[in-house]
Amino acid sequence: MARIIDGKDLNIVGSRVRELRLKRNLSQQALSDKLETLAIYICRGSISRIEDKRRTVTDIELYGLAKILEVSIEDLFEQKPTD
Repeated sequence: MARIIDGKDLNIVGSRVRELRLKRNLSQQALSDKLETLAIYICRGSISRIEDKRRTVTDIELYGLAKILEVSIEDLFEQKPTD
């Protein structure tokens, strides 16, 4: 079966997650702690791997990330144009 994402990246939301996390002045640990309140367990190291696109993200994790970062799930997929 063909991969949806070509190359070594394992997700397409990692850069946006990092951008939104920093915009809200959250550390990776703080984001992890807030996700835990939703019963979504992603450790700080896994947040780092998501942001570096070295870890896949489940649908439940996408839901939690969007909720904590106060955006729609679709907003996690938006990529800013590069200059």
